[in-house]
Amino acid sequence: MRTVRINASSQYDILIGSGILTQLGCLVKQISRAEKVAFVSDSNVWPLYGKIVMESLTEAGFNGISYVFEAGESSKNGSTYLSLLNFLAENEITRSDLLIALGGGVVGDIAGFAAATYLRGIDYIQIPTTLLAAVDSSVGGKTAIDLPAGKNLAGVFYQPKMVLCDLNTLNTLPDDVFRDGCAEVIKYGILYDKNLFSHLQEHGTDFDREYVISRCVELKRDVVAEDEYDRGSRQKLNLGHTIGHAIEKCSNYLVSHGKAVAAGMAIIARCANQQGLCDDETNNAIHHILKQFGLPTETTYSPFELLQAALSDKKRSGAFVNLIIPHQISNCEIIKYPVEQLCSFIEAGL
Repeated sequence: MRTVRINASSQYDILIGSGILTQLGCLVKQISRAEKVAFVSDSNVWPLYGKIVMESLTEAGFNGISYVFEAGESSKNGSTYLSLLNFLAENEITRSDLLIALGGGVVGDIAGFAAATYLRGIDYIQIPTTLLAAVDSSVGGKTAIDLPAGKNLAGVFYQPKMVLCDLNTLNTLPDDVFRDGCAEVIKYGILYDKNLFSHLQEHGTDFDREYVISRCVELKRDVVAEDEYDRGSRQKLNLGHTIGHAIEKCSNYLVSHGKAVAAGMAIIARCANQQGLCDDETNNAIHHILKQFGLPTETTYSPFELLQAALSDKKRSGAFVNLIIPHQISNCEIIKYPVEQLCSFIEAGL
């Protein structure tokens, strides 16, 4: 088992290994004196792992309760959030108690936002059960829900007390969901690490899971330590996300986050290549690896449709939007791009 220490506004460990869920009670006891533990999970994950985690907590002397909502991005809204807060209040969860997010990114985002705002903040633990959540959304303290106008528009920065990544949970992921997470893994290679990118090129989806997840977490750890509140260098992690979020919104979230981001990265690479900002070798490498992992590199939505969706993106700042441009593998730059020119920029990559 590997341990990665996060140094943010609060310090915590991310544990990465196999069989961690069965040790949950003992691990929680090391960091919390809670009497009650409230699990937040979804209808896909709870039937798989609910019994295991409840038994582990019970054996350690905790009183566990669970809030389970319908799986999917469409549940990441104000209604689910308020329902969860009411559940916590009705079950008399106090400031000394604990919330545990068990699931993918949607679960982690909602649970984290609830933990941050219920009673003005209670402790919580992230247990990501998808590759995407393990390498990205569970690390760094971003919590949020979606609004009708766009994705992740209401949220706060709130760090967990611990993150537990049990590699065994990846074995039950549908192939399609696993590939979704691969898009974020590839993103880290493009942004920061040629060796990671080469490992992915060499092994494809059979990559070394412990090494790759640990490396992605280490890279995000360094970014969070430098820019916890996403005002500078952390924005690089949005590579492919401005267009990716627009694709998600245009599809009414029928296109998954990973696939949308994959297409977003490919489109940005083509846009940058057209403008001489990304060399041919890098552009080709990005497209090849995305196709190698069975991820999309195109979208059917028009530049105008994508523009309208992107205008409500939280990365917009007045008349500008921050785009992450891949010049070369491990050499990417944040460029402030005028909104008025964004449509023609996107069109160049379609």
